[in-house]
Amino acid sequence: MELFLVIVLVALVAAAALWWRRESAARRERALADARAEAQRWYERLGGQVMNLHGDDPAVRQALVDAGERYNAAGSQLEQARSVRQYELARETALEGLAYVRAARSALGIDPGPELPPLAAARGAGELTREREVNVQGQSFRAGPNPGAGTPYYYPGGRYQGRPVPAGWYSQPWWKPALAGAAGAIGGLLIADALFSPAFADPGYGFESGYDQGFADGADAGGDAGVDDGGGGDFAGGDFGGGDFGGGDFGGGDFGGGDFGGGDF
Repeated sequence: MELFLVIVLVALVAAAALWWRRESAARRERALADARAEAQRWYERLGGQVMNLHGDDPAVRQALVDAGERYNAAGSQLEQARSVRQYELARETALEGLAYVRAARSALGIDPGPELPPLAAARGAGELTREREVNVQGQSFRAGPNPGAGTPYYYPGGRYQGRPVPAGWYSQPWWKPALAGAAGAIGGLLIADALFSPAFADPGYGFESGYDQGFADGADAGGDAGVDDGGGGDFAGGDFGGGDFGGGDFGGGDFGGGDFGGGDF
């Protein structure tokens, strides 16, 4: 009798373990499918906008070029993704592309469309609210909240070598690591210090004295961005800041359609 009970108990334990493994595998599959669908949704919206928006203004063209680059990168990420984390990276890349799309639409003078989920890489960076112009080693650099002939490069906000850089329009894309020319020779960090800190700018103006004089505060400014968006701390040099999201791990891709283009955005 005792042997029979032991056999029954072992069978029940084995059945429970088998059920648990199957249930865990099913949960993982559902999470993977949800992450894939979410990334695909934003990717398709980005593709529709990239293919349907056009403009001759330099600010519009540049913003659409940047959006197209993010679209290509997101497409490659989706093709290579095999985990929830990788699909989250593809989603963030697509959202960054859509931030450039909104900038292009604003430069075209049309409705930018609905607000996007916040970019993990831009959390805490804030945004520019007034024009700035500084001279660094004989070169002039400008930044402001609106596109113009002197500020055709949009940046959705993020971090450059650990330093928060607010969203806005800039005279040169000095945050790009492969940038050649004057900005590359001077160094992006020196330019950032000149634009955003009181060491070079107006007294009492810049990140060190708060966002009240030319910057709009960002979510969770000054602290860690958290892990809800798949982050790893403050995103400075982590997965989002110049790493996996910043054109690091994934690249390439193809164009496709979506309901941002030709629809309600």
